[in-house]
Amino acid sequence: MLHEENLYQRPVYPVLLVISGPSGVGKDTIARQLIDQRPHKFYFVVTATTRPPRAGEVHGQDYFFVSNDEFARMIEENELLEYAVVYNDFKGIPKQQIRDALDSGRDVIMRVDVQGAATIRKLVPNAITVFLMSESEDELVRRLRERKSESGDSLNLRIATARQEMKRTEEFDYFVVNAEGAQDRAVQQILSIIEAHHCRVDQSAVIL
Repeated sequence: MLHEENLYQRPVYPVLLVISGPSGVGKDTIARQLIDQRPHKFYFVVTATTRPPRAGEVHGQDYFFVSNDEFARMIEENELLEYAVVYNDFKGIPKQQIRDALDSGRDVIMRVDVQGAATIRKLVPNAITVFLMSESEDELVRRLRERKSESGDSLNLRIATARQEMKRTEEFDYFVVNAEGAQDRAVQQILSIIEAHHCRVDQSAVIL
């Protein structure tokens, strides 16, 4: 049992929050809204990818868009926390930005696919993992179709993959429903998860 004086001296460590879920569920949107709510408290991890940017995406803000050769160099020099091939393109998480943000005392928010989340759970056991989902499978398929970033076989592959990923909810610490038109509720639930974690008596520092 903790003594009273130890409670007052208990350190509060920055958290590493992993937001995951299938394509089309709104991971980027929710992560950005969290940052907008507390820009000086949270840091959003920017993923490196070899895929070309979509319309409106900004290098260094949405992703680091790099060549295959540059990505290979990052792998060789152990600069990535994790990486994987996703829909025929490489994606990976540069480590140093996370270390710098944690050292500054900010909570770190990372959005990754379900495959990446599984890897991070093994590498960083005290990370908080949140599975973001739509209100139904039909709604998820509708969002993927309306996004119009892929067509034909590529779209069918994303839909099939998303259906399989929805079955992996129990691998995560929490799940949050990002219902159409109710993003604010999802954001508030995730904020509550972070605040609750800061109140835990068994916190520990994130080590990369």
